[in-house]
Amino acid sequence: MTSIAPDHKPTFASVPISERLAQSLPVLLIPILVVLGFLAIGNPSSWLTLTVSGLAMGMMIFVMASGLTLVFGLMDVINFGHGAFISVGAFVGISVLFGLAEWAGAPSLTLNLIAIFLAVLAAMAVTGLLGWAFERVIVKPVYGAHLKQILVTVGGLIVIEQMIHVIWGPEEIFLTRPEMLKGAITFWGAALEKYRLLAVAIGLVLFIAMRLVFRRTKIGLIVRAGVENGEMVEALGYRLRIVFVGVFIAGSALAGLGGVMWGLYEEVITAGMGEEMMILVFIVVIIGGLGSVEGAFIGALLVGLLQNYIAFLEPKLALISNIGLMTAILMWRPQGMMPVVKAK
Repeated sequence: MTSIAPDHKPTFASVPISERLAQSLPVLLIPILVVLGFLAIGNPSSWLTLTVSGLAMGMMIFVMASGLTLVFGLMDVINFGHGAFISVGAFVGISVLFGLAEWAGAPSLTLNLIAIFLAVLAAMAVTGLLGWAFERVIVKPVYGAHLKQILVTVGGLIVIEQMIHVIWGPEEIFLTRPEMLKGAITFWGAALEKYRLLAVAIGLVLFIAMRLVFRRTKIGLIVRAGVENGEMVEALGYRLRIVFVGVFIAGSALAGLGGVMWGLYEEVITAGMGEEMMILVFIVVIIGGLGSVEGAFIGALLVGLLQNYIAFLEPKLALISNIGLMTAILMWRPQGMMPVVKAK
């Protein structure tokens, strides 16, 4: 009997091994960097401490960058005002923690985590609402005009920073972490700070949750389709305009979450902290690829790990290590490691 099945091999088998390896290489960069860090540092306990610290730093940068990369990829908006949401989130969250000082200072991990949860909830609510107003008043009139977007969002950043000075004052605010998250635990001769372990856990949970939302839900499908071809999504009858606003609000709320986490990490908050963090956030968004949550995740971990390793091995080079990483990645892949959309 003659078969009518098409005479070809499965698609996966037809892809050359070199091409498959090139597709998976961005994911492999993290273990490669970890191994190279171990070989360069030599001391296992120092390497483990720096690795956990780098992962914690990377997770917090990812939290702040994940919302921005979606806004950048889906809405084609260069939003420098994102840094203002980081600062506002930090001040709102820390204010709530100060109000819950008894719970934060209690020798109970449960009460400490409840206090942090309420602080994060308040920060995300306020920054989400602020993000909605920011999009309606400042961003909406300049869609499609990148130069104007840069000018008005930087102006919005400055205005919000001055509002922080008015409400909370111009001085730095120092704080201490909740009682049970102070100090470190010893493992394999390395001192691992409790809060950094918590930051790693929160970042992983958020990344997994975002992947599930984008890959297993209808709204996630609409967002991903909107990033790739917004006109087609609108032609199918979906109101992408509402999705745009929802993504902007969610991105602003994530910036607020990142601000609380970073404030507890540094144990000091300032009105300009968000503006300072935007350098790392934009580096992560660029090297990860526009619209890619996975790319932002990998890029953030690379930035956190590399900065900690370089700061230990050669402190003078730490300030330029991330610029060097971005340059190397863009020379290798000009559109970033895992772009969802082409650069506009």
